[in-house]
Amino acid sequence: MLLLLSIVLSMVHCVLTIDLTYHVEEERSPGTYVADIAADSKLLDNVKPSDQHLITFSQFKRKVAQLFNITKTGKLYTAQTLDAEDLCTFNKECSRTVKVVVNKGTSVSKILKIKIVIEDINDHEPKFPKNTVYIEFGEDDRKGSKRSLPNAIDKDVGFQNSLIQYKLKSKNGEPFSLSVSKRADGISSLKIVLKESLDREIKDTYLLQVIAKDGGSPAKQGVLNINISITDLNDNPPEFSKPLYNVSIQSTHHKSKPIIVLSVTDADSGENGKITFHFSPKTSGLAKSYFQLNETSGEILLSKYTSLGKKKAYELFVEARDGGSPPLISIATVLVNVINQHNNPPSIDIDYVSAINDNTATISEDIKVGSFIAYVMVTDNDVGQNGEVSCDIKHDTFKLQSMGSKEYKIILNKPVDRETQGHYNIPVSCQDKGLPPLK
Repeated sequence: MLLLLSIVLSMVHCVLTIDLTYHVEEERSPGTYVADIAADSKLLDNVKPSDQHLITFSQFKRKVAQLFNITKTGKLYTAQTLDAEDLCTFNKECSRTVKVVVNKGTSVSKILKIKIVIEDINDHEPKFPKNTVYIEFGEDDRKGSKRSLPNAIDKDVGFQNSLIQYKLKSKNGEPFSLSVSKRADGISSLKIVLKESLDREIKDTYLLQVIAKDGGSPAKQGVLNINISITDLNDNPPEFSKPLYNVSIQSTHHKSKPIIVLSVTDADSGENGKITFHFSPKTSGLAKSYFQLNETSGEILLSKYTSLGKKKAYELFVEARDGGSPPLISIATVLVNVINQHNNPPSIDIDYVSAINDNTATISEDIKVGSFIAYVMVTDNDVGQNGEVSCDIKHDTFKLQSMGSKEYKIILNKPVDRETQGHYNIPVSCQDKGLPPLK
């Protein structure tokens, strides 16, 4: 890939070595103090007091809005209100990495990589998809018969704050209990269980409640009202041919060809035996953007087959719902393994020490030879020689130096004179060792 530096900036993800780690709670107001990087990094310990004013801190400028601000003296503050639910995914560590430039006078002495963990607070209560559900039991239903209930979802991303416990609230002597189990995607499966036989002539309706309480401190809760009518109804759930499907496809798999057709049976007849297919809420947004599910046939097809080379495996959770009221639901897991046949070109990401806008770096006329101009990071996710990358600059005024695996710095190679030349276009070229090589 050829990148013309005037200078163009692209965003990539890579694994970095972390120098310092801090924690800050979400929802704190902008300007909240997080840490003193200068003190924690101990960079000033070996600097004479008279020279400590020469050590300053800054961060690279990015196109997107900054989440954090760093003062020249190394103090770290929030730049905006942080919302863990908007920034991160469920039940994963929520963090961001900030690259901090440490300057000594006009030169760059070090780049610190700071990890900031955004801690989830319990600001969401468990919520059911509806306040009230209506279900039916028949007079001929036996002890142990079950009916499905919708589960609650807690939007908090922290494990404890999103951990939900369920409890059934009913009057003494009512013939029902609550069964709670975990599905393959981690969501709780709720069922009302019949404890004894029913007589519709004695009582034909029951009003119960399910209380969903999260694990926060203090805890928050949601309530589901259950209206039970006694009659004959749908009591056979859909059944997949197997609980787990493991499929392998080429990265060039055609969009119109089904990856798999899911097989489901239901012993009920009529609407109670009519099956529709749906992605579970636990199927990631990324996976759903690459695959589409035919609700009536159970076919899974590609929707964006050209980008599949970026990821090797996808996990899809598929629900089969029958047409009962309420519907009975079964879950199956589909693992799609992608065999990558592509050699992808490397991607280049550049951060500037000083910039006047997103595309142009600035330097002083009196800058010294060897001074740090920009930080270059290269990413190539291919394996083997296809992922081995070398970079070069075709310019005699500037020089590209390696800082480690796929990391470089651009430095000044010889003095500059603004009156002679006030603007430089710097071509940075990176190519892999694939056959043919890509750049």
